[in-house]
Amino acid sequence: MSEEIRLQKYLSDCGVLSRRAAEEEIKAGHVTINGEVAELGQKVDPVHDIVCLGKKRICMPLVNGKREYTYILLHKPIGYVTTLSDDKGRPSITELLRGVKKRLYPVGRLDMYSDGLLLCTDDGDLTNRLTHPSHTVEKVYLATIPGKLTADEIRELGEPIDIDGRMTRPVETKKMADCIVQNKPATVVQFILYEGRNRQIRRMCEAHEKKILSLTRIRMGKIELGTLPAGKWRYLTDEEIAYLKDIQ
Repeated sequence: MSEEIRLQKYLSDCGVLSRRAAEEEIKAGHVTINGEVAELGQKVDPVHDIVCLGKKRICMPLVNGKREYTYILLHKPIGYVTTLSDDKGRPSITELLRGVKKRLYPVGRLDMYSDGLLLCTDDGDLTNRLTHPSHTVEKVYLATIPGKLTADEIRELGEPIDIDGRMTRPVETKKMADCIVQNKPATVVQFILYEGRNRQIRRMCEAHEKKILSLTRIRMGKIELGTLPAGKWRYLTDEEIAYLKDIQ
């Protein structure tokens, strides 16, 4: 017999539901194991048990008795939401992942008006670990801000602020270049974060009355966006996958 895992994790690992959504389906009595209505917290043998969501059997793809996961890097363009569906009808990243046969979930978020590196996978454990508040892998962004900013202004942008009643961690900021946007001077600033609060960089800039003209995530730990065009994706290399799994 293979190692048993909790039912909600099984459904998440199969890529059909998020873990939270799986819990709701189990509570509602929509999930069965070997023909019997399942209970929350029940464990399942991924090789031998028959798990169904409604009338549809949910199977975990296995290679040599182990779950085979998919890991990709997407260059999310501006104008797409980082969700699998949107009740407002806005373009979703799922439209960019049509060539992927499995249902993947984003690791973290990028707001609709930001672009850049977005990891997507059906590895629920890795996603939960990388998005947990204790996770400290650095995330690097480039922000274009109007005006020719001074060294003090750039330093102040990285100072902690209160977001939803909790102070942010200090953020490393660095001037990368002067540029011209719509015939006006602007400054490209690099932000290095070790957490991922909601719209954090935008809110940090707003606290100092600075507007962001563009915001791009270019790196997450050792995983780099590189020259991947906007709207395109690629599979992670074996070395990149091993690196992510080794992050504590």
